[in-house]
Amino acid sequence: MKGLTIGKVAKEANVNIETVRYYERLGLISKPPRTESGYRQFPVEVVQRIKFIKRAQELGFTLLEVNKLLSVSDGKDYDCHDIQQFASKKLEEIEQKISDLEKIKSILYDLSKKCPGQGPLDKCSILEEFKEGSD
Repeated sequence: MKGLTIGKVAKEANVNIETVRYYERLGLISKPPRTESGYRQFPVEVVQRIKFIKRAQELGFTLLEVNKLLSVSDGKDYDCHDIQQFASKKLEEIEQKISDLEKIKSILYDLSKKCPGQGPLDKCSILEEFKEGSD
């Protein structure tokens, strides 16, 4: 049987060897057969699967979500609508995060404008706001 070594997979997928091992431990990629000398022999398709995982991560999906997405894409009981719903749900989560970050940005902007930027720390309006907010 001819396959790719872990080093070759890592190089082709543009990840490090530990990432390949980690994905294997998580079950994101299948455990490959080993040679008589104990080397993993990955099928060539695993490179595309790792690229899929990395791209999904770039789009904000967690590895747990990627695992679910892979399960759906590997299954025959699902269709494009299921993937579209999955992506739409993620989009809603991202929109909420953006909204939350905009609120945080506005608060920090206001705090920064109020702060004189000099003087003793006990007069720092930013620290005072943090102290008041922790009650």
